[in-house]
Amino acid sequence: MGWFDFTRAAGAAVETLRLPLFPLNAVLFPGSLMTLKVFEQRYLDMTADCMKQDKPFGICLIASGGETGSAAVPHPVGTLASIATWEMEQLGILLIGVKGGRRFRIIESHVGPANLLEATVELLPEPPPLPPPPERQRLLPLLQRIVKDIGPKRIPEPHRFDDAAWVGYRITEVLPIQNLARQKLLELDDPLARLEILEIYLDQHKLLG
Repeated sequence: MGWFDFTRAAGAAVETLRLPLFPLNAVLFPGSLMTLKVFEQRYLDMTADCMKQDKPFGICLIASGGETGSAAVPHPVGTLASIATWEMEQLGILLIGVKGGRRFRIIESHVGPANLLEATVELLPEPPPLPPPPERQRLLPLLQRIVKDIGPKRIPEPHRFDDAAWVGYRITEVLPIQNLARQKLLELDDPLARLEILEIYLDQHKLLG
């Protein structure tokens, strides 16, 4: 099986990908930046292989287990992670900066011989850019302030305030909420439903003007 394989399901093309997984106590969103400290040999080898072959790995929130030691059980929906930067701060410890790509759903997974979790995943379709509807426009001033305060190193340009999916991902990644709540919002296919849920939450916590 190659890295990208195309199969047919109900007459439509389904993109599947075979890739290593990096389960974390964190949620990566499409377009998000994340810094990871890599020190376990299985992930050092995985990272080296991904950089050498210019291929992504998958980041999933841990459902049970831990980040180190035995392979954790991940939630079924995760995000492709492409390595953008790397730095060896000391021998055996690698700092990598990754950027979130497409969302995926795990079809099957198994633990490889190096105790590395590997999976076949289905890449989830992303809707075409859709502007936030008029009733959700009140979310934009809050996000614009957040983007200005955080700066481009955390939320790089282009800033797509006219894209409901981008707006929803950016608000979700900075909210002080539990990772399980972030996971549920990641799993939503409808960006407008995500914005509605976020607005209700922000209203309840009096964070909107």
